[in-house]
Amino acid sequence: MIIAADTQSGLPRAPLGEWVDSFVGWVTSTFSWFFDLIKGVLTWFFDQLDTILSGPPFWVVALVLAGLAFWARGWKLGLGAFVGFAVIDMVGQWGNAMDTLALVLIASAIALIIAIPLGIWAARNDAVSHLLRPVLDFMQTMPAFVYLIPTVVIFLTGEVPGIVATVIFALAPGVRFTELGIRQVDREVVEAGHAFGATEGRIMRQIQLPLALPTIMAGINQVIMLSLSMVVIAGMVGAAGLGSDVVRALQRVNISLGFEAGLAVVILAMFLDRVTSALGDRAPVAKALKTTSA
Repeated sequence: MIIAADTQSGLPRAPLGEWVDSFVGWVTSTFSWFFDLIKGVLTWFFDQLDTILSGPPFWVVALVLAGLAFWARGWKLGLGAFVGFAVIDMVGQWGNAMDTLALVLIASAIALIIAIPLGIWAARNDAVSHLLRPVLDFMQTMPAFVYLIPTVVIFLTGEVPGIVATVIFALAPGVRFTELGIRQVDREVVEAGHAFGATEGRIMRQIQLPLALPTIMAGINQVIMLSLSMVVIAGMVGAAGLGSDVVRALQRVNISLGFEAGLAVVILAMFLDRVTSALGDRAPVAKALKTTSA
């Protein structure tokens, strides 16, 4: 342990950075086989999804995505989505947009697979909630760029460090919203379930999760939007997509390229936000609350 008295106040300097550096070096060398496995799996999923999105002609994928928007909200959102995707194709960013969409969908799916069970666990156990709270605060307040450093050391460059950094950055809202939604369920409704002899698992599946679904969907929306906000940062480590063009435009002071890539990010963000919000509104509880308030 090295503690040097080299701070301006005279207090001994705590070399936290060196400790973290040593820890990351130890983890990287010890579990290299595990990280290689994760890299292989994530690369395979990204390649498959990217092929599905980028392989067909533009109009096929645009119609499918516009159809999803139509199903979620109606013809106005469906038409707006198709026009937005047409604009992306007209500025020559369709391929990059699909790369970005593949990265965002994979990172969001992984973040939600981890976040929702953690949120349920935290809602059912106060000790877990108290333990997770400072960890989530740390994850949300740490600058996103910092997450790139260890992920680049472990996974080098490409899509994988971008996906891993995005998962870490976007995870916290999914946990918080899931816990909040379950804790907000009326206790009398839960007690009624107990009175009728329902098991804890059945109460969770048939009472708490359905009633908490609008809040959980809001968390899913936040996870997806935070994942999209990481595309530029992921582009700095070589991840394919719109982020790489934004970084290239910044390096070359290329205003037109930066605007076109930025516009495509905005259109993707609006599409994902409107669709996920609309899916939350389609939940039976959300419909009942809307009918009651009307």
